[in-house]
Amino acid sequence: MKKRIFDIIQIGYKGDLPSRVFDIFISVVIILNITAMTLETFETLSPARPFFEIIELVTVAVFCVEYILRLWTADLLYPDSGRVGSRFRFLFSYDGIIDLLTILPFYFLSGFIVFRMLRVVRIFRLFKINAQYDSFNVITAVLKDKRNQIISSVFIILILMLASSIGMYSAEHNAQPEAFENAFSGIWWSISTLMTVGYGDIYPITVVGKIMAIFTAFLGVGVVAIPTGIISAGFVEQYKRNEHSDSEYKDIAHIGEVLADEQSGFIGQSVGEISRSYGLRVFVIIRGELTIIAAEGVTVNEGDILVVESERLKKKKSRR
Repeated sequence: MKKRIFDIIQIGYKGDLPSRVFDIFISVVIILNITAMTLETFETLSPARPFFEIIELVTVAVFCVEYILRLWTADLLYPDSGRVGSRFRFLFSYDGIIDLLTILPFYFLSGFIVFRMLRVVRIFRLFKINAQYDSFNVITAVLKDKRNQIISSVFIILILMLASSIGMYSAEHNAQPEAFENAFSGIWWSISTLMTVGYGDIYPITVVGKIMAIFTAFLGVGVVAIPTGIISAGFVEQYKRNEHSDSEYKDIAHIGEVLADEQSGFIGQSVGEISRSYGLRVFVIIRGELTIIAAEGVTVNEGDILVVESERLKKKKSRR
């Protein structure tokens, strides 16, 4: 029964009707909860506020039951961590933290109610971009692949922000000391200018300050384009990779199955790590009754069966 409940409450596939129904049910509950939370802020709908509170009460009760079931079946999600360790891993995982922050504001910490919006991410996982790849996994894979370039671009933005703030302080402090009181008082101005927003609440009045503002605004256009271009290029590369992988499914002569056990060394590793370390291309993962698409960030558990293609085996057979 525990294994069946685990299969149902996890993101399922279309062949398992109860799991699919549960996914849709939770999605509807999330949408109802967020809708009620939003409508409660309208003064014109204050007569209907008791109805919204009932919706919130029911939906939070569903979240509590789901959270308890996920905590109970955590040892099946993390079989290599033991009963206690698996529950701690779930508590500090993304889903565990978001689920908890969804429930807590109903009882206390009302300021954290905005975190309920993060549960919408779970809805995204139900939609497929194509037959193989999950939309949420595509986004996370791109951010993971381009993380070094993104961190570098953010570092450049911070340096330019501090430099423009200090430079503007030097140019404008004597003319308007109340606006540019110290070296860090221009941070707000530099952020709004570099991000090409320019609210106009703080602005230079000296000739030198205006010249510096012009150069800062031009630099801001290029600075914003750097991370945007990196992420856009990452999405293009990911989609091209997915398209090529679809066409290569026709060649099944070099495909085999590998059991994830203690000897394989695959347990706890992601699909991307296995591909880079062992030269294997993982197509799908068979986990009990589930068939999981082998996205970049999917972690392999003990007992999983990996459908793979070995480049070394492919070269060996081609020589023959």
